[in-house]
Amino acid sequence: MTTQRRAFMGRVLALGALSAQAHSTWAQSAASSSVPRLFEPQAGQWRTFEVTTRVDLTPSKGPSRAWLPLPSLQTPWQQSLTHGFTSNGRAQIKTDGQEGAKMLFVQFDANASNPFVEVTSRVKTQNRQTKWNEVSSNSGAFVKEDASTLHHFTRATRWLPTDGIVKKTALQVTQGAKTDVEKVRALYDWVVSNTYREPKVRGCGEGDIKTMLETGNLGGKCADINAVLVGLCRSVGIAARDVYGLRLVPSAFSYKELSGNPSNLKGSQHCRSEVYLESKGWVAMDPADVAKVMRQETPEWIKTTNHPVVQPVYQTLFGGWEGNWLGWNTSHDIALPGSAIKERLPFLMYPVAENEDGRLDSYDPDAFKYQITAKEIV
Repeated sequence: MTTQRRAFMGRVLALGALSAQAHSTWAQSAASSSVPRLFEPQAGQWRTFEVTTRVDLTPSKGPSRAWLPLPSLQTPWQQSLTHGFTSNGRAQIKTDGQEGAKMLFVQFDANASNPFVEVTSRVKTQNRQTKWNEVSSNSGAFVKEDASTLHHFTRATRWLPTDGIVKKTALQVTQGAKTDVEKVRALYDWVVSNTYREPKVRGCGEGDIKTMLETGNLGGKCADINAVLVGLCRSVGIAARDVYGLRLVPSAFSYKELSGNPSNLKGSQHCRSEVYLESKGWVAMDPADVAKVMRQETPEWIKTTNHPVVQPVYQTLFGGWEGNWLGWNTSHDIALPGSAIKERLPFLMYPVAENEDGRLDSYDPDAFKYQITAKEIV
């Protein structure tokens, strides 16, 4: 190689090193908490996923039963398609008899060897986005909800009382608000400002909003924080509901806390919420994910929604969410069909199982052996 050629190659290699260094510096800068982030999920493009849940009840202790949630929503943002399963027990699809929450119910005899069940569901999802300046919501005109359904989603439940401190708080927060949109905006902002993500809470929390408000301990996780919004809305006559589901794949916007690892979805359960607005229909809400980003997206605990990492999430999750998530159901106070335990569950978002010792701990998927995976169908 000539001296001139060696000098040219040296300059090329040096430029390449500088470029790599610059890219690395940019990547580190983009990941830092001071750089504005993008979070703008746009409605309109469907994605198809296969979600597989497997439960192994080993060692077996007498007759046992298992209930696996199935995607059961048919909405403008989700189409629940098919379910297929294998098991060495007696399996059948059941519903909760209240809001249509579907589950696979499996019974195993006392002498069953290595009881197991595996179910695969196919579902289509898309992003949600409310066009606040347009007459219709999401991606087109909406069908107005019937009065009986709206009445159902303003009712009180064991975990969602609508009187006492719940109603008192909602009336204080919405004082001066005239329209349902103004009331929901005030309640959303109050929940974001006053609740916070508490990582030490097991699972997704329980949603005992009366105790949270009475004690002033407003730390929790998604089933707590979104339930506060739902209960406050219901107490002032606005239909609202929790949507219990599962994150499936990484966020398209590089938010690690808003992502799922499709090869291992243990712990990826996530509850969202919806409110019904007269001019928009059912509208997406998720103050709990705002709290999660504030607490866990960066090494620091961010305390303001004006932060460049939080701001786009705070704005978008009032009316929208990303479709890298599926909803199982919207049911509260679940009575499990065939259960030997009469106490109702606050929700059905995790696999549940019972044996002769009682109900297994759904929040401990290593002791109660189950695994959940997802695969996107392109």
